[in-house]
Amino acid sequence: MRRPQDILKEEEGMHTLSDLTNILEGIASMHIAQIKNQVLQSKNFFERLWQMYSQINVNTVFSFGRRLSGQAVIEKELFIVITAEGGFSGDIDQKLINWMLENYNQDKNDIIVIGHHGAVQLAQREVSFKKYFKLPTKDQNINVTPIIREVQNYKSTLVFYQTYVSLTIQDIKRISLSKAVEEQGKEVEKSSEVINESNFIFEPSTFAVVDHLERSMLTIALSQVILESKLAQYASRFQAMSAAHEKTNEEVDDLRAQFYRTKRAIRDERLKETVNNLHKAAHR
Repeated sequence: MRRPQDILKEEEGMHTLSDLTNILEGIASMHIAQIKNQVLQSKNFFERLWQMYSQINVNTVFSFGRRLSGQAVIEKELFIVITAEGGFSGDIDQKLINWMLENYNQDKNDIIVIGHHGAVQLAQREVSFKKYFKLPTKDQNINVTPIIREVQNYKSTLVFYQTYVSLTIQDIKRISLSKAVEEQGKEVEKSSEVINESNFIFEPSTFAVVDHLERSMLTIALSQVILESKLAQYASRFQAMSAAHEKTNEEVDDLRAQFYRTKRAIRDERLKETVNNLHKAAHR
């Protein structure tokens, strides 16, 4: 039989674990609120850029901001897969990697992976990738410029990422990066301001301005996808911490019941010994 002191000690440990999971749950919830606010701010900035771009765009082909570079475009589709930095994301990263690999053709695709967990999973499957970037630790002012430079080398880019549905539901999704910009642009209200070469001077040229706007909108679109993925990861952690917190509290209740049962058993055993001793003394 376990001693009551041992049960109390274990219960104290469970209380500490319960407090820790509660803190982590709160941190995840705070990050979720911050990311939602950041996405709203970037959306407002994107709308202003799109209003300018849609009026001065020189043709209907989205060129990833490479009109003036003169660089040769790689005739492959670039895959960008966004995963967690650590391994505390449940099985959603594995589902994401598996789904990407179902669409992957070594001769037609190159891979850029964001997040250490995805890089490890691809290495375990002996799948090579062109570059690896750490998942940004900050939820604001994410620097994706090095990734956009890679994107500009390819004729098209497909992003695989985790998406936030609710606190209890996360899913996986893929989207063409240029279409992500165009689809977001369709939701923007047209500006009453007229922006063209007759009333504005574009320096160094109209093409250069359009290229800059495209790069800027690509940067915002990719940043938002990364934030969406991080939002799903935080929601997954929130859910995991909530489940752990609930399970820990159940363990505390169970240990408390064990403590009382053990104390009662010890008391009953001592009472039984006392009665037996009295009975033996009465028959001497």
